[in-house]
Amino acid sequence: MNGRTIEGQSASVDCKGGTMSDSWTKPINSGDVPNDGSTFDVIVVGGGPGGAAAAAYAAMEGNHVLLLEKAVYPRDKTCGDAVGGKSLKHVEELGVKPLVESTPHNRVTGIVFSSANGQEIHCSLPEEEIENKEAGYALPRLQFDYMMFSRANELVLENGGSVIQDFTVTNVNVVGDGESQKIVGVTGIVGGKRSKNEPLTFTAPLTIGAGGYICPVAKTVTETCHNEPMRDDLHYCGAYREYWVDVGGCEGSKIPIEIHFIKEVIPGYWWIFPVGVNDEGKTVVNVGIGMVINEMNKRSVKLKKLQKWVIEEHPVFSERFKNATMVKGSGKGHQLPFGSPRKNAPSFQPRRSAMAGAICVGDAASLVDPFSGEGIGNALVSSKIAVSHFDKDAHSNGFPTSAADAYMQELWGTLGPELTNSLKMQKMVRKTWLMNWVLKKANKKQAIKDMLEQSLSSKEAQEEMKSTWNLLKLLLF
Repeated sequence: MNGRTIEGQSASVDCKGGTMSDSWTKPINSGDVPNDGSTFDVIVVGGGPGGAAAAAYAAMEGNHVLLLEKAVYPRDKTCGDAVGGKSLKHVEELGVKPLVESTPHNRVTGIVFSSANGQEIHCSLPEEEIENKEAGYALPRLQFDYMMFSRANELVLENGGSVIQDFTVTNVNVVGDGESQKIVGVTGIVGGKRSKNEPLTFTAPLTIGAGGYICPVAKTVTETCHNEPMRDDLHYCGAYREYWVDVGGCEGSKIPIEIHFIKEVIPGYWWIFPVGVNDEGKTVVNVGIGMVINEMNKRSVKLKKLQKWVIEEHPVFSERFKNATMVKGSGKGHQLPFGSPRKNAPSFQPRRSAMAGAICVGDAASLVDPFSGEGIGNALVSSKIAVSHFDKDAHSNGFPTSAADAYMQELWGTLGPELTNSLKMQKMVRKTWLMNWVLKKANKKQAIKDMLEQSLSSKEAQEEMKSTWNLLKLLLF
């Protein structure tokens, strides 16, 4: 059962334009399915980067972990495919970085930004600093997620836990009433909802929700147990991406990623992220578009149709795509829950993400950056914080409310300033005249460009950019 392949699952993201290397397309053997009623220290629902990291960190702390994944690896995930510098510390800690570097990828050495009126700024790391500073990677999620899950699978099994692929959670189990409610585990079916297999129930003092924007654990924590909203279209983004080859301006070995604030896409942006080279030596790029869902609904925007317009009719970009070819079947959509602060939040920011017996991480905790759309880094940060708040001996009778509250407070204390600043940046780019002015100013003022370039890899520069005052000083004085 575990580790079987699903016909055609990886074909849509074949960044090599043909047969992909066996290193990330082989089935992952997850061993035997545990017996119904089995108890673990930690259950993790979702095997994407956040869930894989949570399971790996928990196993490394000596916990018996059950990792549950709805899909069967290898599997695709719609994304911009950028793995930012924030992620690399965790990727290295978990032993995944050498695996990533052994597969085709694009090292992010620079970023191109453009505004609605065509103003552009090129931010790049000096050549001599590229190997010393971690600016991140761009590679298909098919590869990255495979490496993360494979490593988590290895660590969980080595430490006496279990991993189940093709497992659909049908119920998040709650006991108690009112303030005494706590999550005690999950019930689900191997083989999906239509399977004739008997449901299996597993219990643990802590259940970690890492099932993305529709995570059943997150829904139980927010809506079922606390009558708080899980979803707010003001803080959700729709995204659509395709893979292309022969895109003009994407030649050579040192290719920057591109973020374009096109008038027709604001509030949101259009991206071009080189992710590797195919068997013919051609650069493959992830081309995608993202927009706040509330705005999409108001304007009746269809992202696939809007992307087609940019590629075929935009006065600048249509020229770059005139000889390009889309990888067949690679167009896919997804949704991203932003971590921007909510007005009058009912309890915790950006939304409730924990309770007695449960913690949510990554997209399940609504932690996607509202400006860049990047979510992997915050998923990994939240996963490590989550595991640090669990003690299998002290919490053997259940993960308490006090620990859940402490997790949410530390999470927002760590990520809140950055997410708040990113929301300000998102609001700024809605004012096209302001974005045009900022990029024009940045091109004329070297200090601004230097700060942007340093922020690609320098933690100190990233901290400075969180300060609105620092930005204003650079722009105005």
